[in-house]
Amino acid sequence: MFLSIKKVPKTHWSSSRPFNLKPRFSTLFFLCFGLSLFGLGEGLLIVSFAGASPWTVLAQGIYLNVGFSVGIITILISVGVLIFWIPLKQRAGIGTILNALIIGLMIDVCIKFVPTPENYVSQLLLAIVAVLTVGLGGGIYLVANLGAGPRDGLMVGLQQKTKLPIAAVRAFLEITVMSIGWYLGGTVGVGTLLFAFGIGPAVALGLFLVDKTFNS
Repeated sequence: MFLSIKKVPKTHWSSSRPFNLKPRFSTLFFLCFGLSLFGLGEGLLIVSFAGASPWTVLAQGIYLNVGFSVGIITILISVGVLIFWIPLKQRAGIGTILNALIIGLMIDVCIKFVPTPENYVSQLLLAIVAVLTVGLGGGIYLVANLGAGPRDGLMVGLQQKTKLPIAAVRAFLEITVMSIGWYLGGTVGVGTLLFAFGIGPAVALGLFLVDKTFNS
């Protein structure tokens, strides 16, 4: 079952190492494709108006207590997460840089062109699609092995240390972050809960599908 996956699979288009400045075209293609899906999913969650992602809730909660802008706090959180990479022995790559650029661009495109559903049921359905899209995109770009984003790198590093399934590690991270943000005053919606509890299994499903598609 995909929920038991404990490592990021390798395919013929995976890079041999994260720090690779001259990846094959196929590797770079799947990296960008996966990140585009990831950003699309993040954008759909925002458009759904069903609730922000757990990390945004955390940024909002800190903002209410510190006073810096949510954007600045988000950057600081990312820097803080990258510091945790050091003891976890995670390495950055061009994927780490493209993570911020492509995901941010796709979020803006999604917000501009995708309308918010008018009824609540449609908003919830869109939020579910958003979580699944983020999971699939995450699975594809992680398999490229060109460097993860801050949160995904933390997930992979903790999984390697604990040997727990990826779904469990990611769910633990998201639920913890959401809980801290909520305690600090951040707003938690149904979409936030869907993301917190669903993103772990969704990423594991994405990895499973990539593995079965290219290694079967």
